Amino acid sequence: MADTLIHDQDAGIKRLLEIMRRLRDPDTGCPWDIEQDFASIAPYTIEEAYEVADAIERQDWPELEGELGDLLLQTVYHAAMGQEVGHFDFQSVVRNISNKMVARHPHVFGDESRDKSAEQQTADWEAIKAQERAGKAQQGTLEGVAVGLPALLRAYKLQKRAARVGFDWPDTGDVIAKITEEAAELVEARDTLTQTEVEEEFGDLMFVMANLGRHLGLDPEAALRRANAKFIRRFSGVETRLAAMGKTPTDSDLAEMDALWDAVKADERGPADAN
Repeated sequence: MADTLIHDQDAGIKRLLEIMRRLRDPDTGCPWDIEQDFASIAPYTIEEAYEVADAIERQDWPELEGELGDLLLQTVYHAAMGQEVGHFDFQSVVRNISNKMVARHPHVFGDESRDKSAEQQTADWEAIKAQERAGKAQQGTLEGVAVGLPALLRAYKLQKRAARVGFDWPDTGDVIAKITEEAAELVEARDTLTQTEVEEEFGDLMFVMANLGRHLGLDPEAALRRANAKFIRRFSGVETRLAAMGKTPTDSDLAEMDALWDAVKADERGPADAN
């Protein structure tokens, strides 16, 4: 029966759960899979989530299908390990998230009216989450913001959480003024302080930059991801133009590459934006 299920391509999640059970079987499973635990698998889970985001960013839908499967496998993997030690299993994970979605959408699954603005629905969502945290005895405003998040994203979430209780600058101008202040402190630290103190001032500047993104209604992590992609695209354009000249970046100099960078940027913007 088990082999039949494993080779049944239409069996859906039951097939995947059985595959994982077999991989983790202490007697007949895969030695590598048997050795893994929550901590060793966690980095792969994070990596797969980023690969999903990358496929979406590139609008590569066939790739996204595969990456979503890889991410689903991570959930199945953790659920299998949870079941082995008696913490939870896949069905309890599904039940938990289903209950959460129903509880957080009373305007869809309950008696509340759907006639609300997006802003009001967001406020209601946050209020429900606050009640859930209270039920978990999370008393501090900043409790529950995952430590394992990328630092820029965690800064954004910490600031967003603090803003809910009124700890926030009233407008964007105040944030920009703080950025100017922090930049000046970084310059001073660079010239007079230790490397540790320079790092601290640099971190302060990055933290305020994340806050500016929040005030502008932007996700700083997504903005930086797009900036990375733009840099890769434009530098590749520089390399392409150098190659047409029979050169590589190591054969060039900053002035030449900077001029080629400007040319690539101008081509991207097109004639309408060149003026």
